[in-house]
Amino acid sequence: MAVQLSNVLKSRALWFLVLVFTLRSSLGDWYIVPSGSMQPSIEEGEYIFVNKLAYTLKFPFTSHALAQLGNPQRGDVVVFNSKVENERLVKRIIGLPGDVIAMSGDHLTINGQPAKYLDLHQVGDAVQAREQLGQMEHMMQVLPRVNPPQQNMRAVTVPADQYLVLGDNRDNSKDSRFIGFVPRSEMLGHAIRVLASFDPDHYFMPRFQRFGTAL
Repeated sequence: MAVQLSNVLKSRALWFLVLVFTLRSSLGDWYIVPSGSMQPSIEEGEYIFVNKLAYTLKFPFTSHALAQLGNPQRGDVVVFNSKVENERLVKRIIGLPGDVIAMSGDHLTINGQPAKYLDLHQVGDAVQAREQLGQMEHMMQVLPRVNPPQQNMRAVTVPADQYLVLGDNRDNSKDSRFIGFVPRSEMLGHAIRVLASFDPDHYFMPRFQRFGTAL
């Protein structure tokens, strides 16, 4: 009897794990952000929740699309598997298919309309601001002392079914300025919230004020 009960429990545990991994593969998942390329929106060491049903329903454990459920929008924070970098990245969508994007001195222009930068303030070595263009509004930062060449970008047109993505930490992000446009097929989902946050510079102490922060 004890052996039978043990086998039943093992079988149920196995099916439970299969269910969990299936849900994580197709519906929603969480990822650890290993860098500060999305500061101040996402800090290094944060666990973010990703809605995998935001854009596409995929067959579990594959990249095969079963149905298109929605379109990525400007301002969305997305997680994608970059074939160029051979790694998973998290960035913000700036350019939609057909958009003309340019940048001069970290100032964006989209389809001829310059973005507005509000509430500028200094945080350590960074200057942070609210970047606003139409309905898109989010926090971003630049590093004036760094002065990298990617602060400028010639006007480019985003191809069909592809997107231009940038990190919110503009002077410390490997994004479309380096890896090119991101195909929709590489996108895993829409990152919508910080689940938990731990500070790697201070013994991974919890940043409780960041728990549950909307993206």
